[in-house]
Amino acid sequence: MEVEVRIPAMLRRLTGEARAVKVSGGTIGEVINNLDSLHAGIRNELLAGDGSIHRFVNIYLNDEDIRFLSGLDTPIGDGDTVSILPAVAGGF
Repeated sequence: MEVEVRIPAMLRRLTGEARAVKVSGGTIGEVINNLDSLHAGIRNELLAGDGSIHRFVNIYLNDEDIRFLSGLDTPIGDGDTVSILPAVAGGF
């Protein structure tokens, strides 16, 4: 399956400034691994050493946070969109 992965501004240095890239894979985990094959270093920005998603990174399949689906094992379909969003924190 091929999906569009939307890249946040903070990671575009790794994708040649591309806002979105097409990547194949059957699950979110495979998409991330294939994305890293195309754009070395991006996996380390998204996943911790133990393979879990960094707590300050949110990954959405279409409009759903994959943490509420099957995480990195979430299956994808042809034409789906994966969005990578940095977590935002703040306050007064």
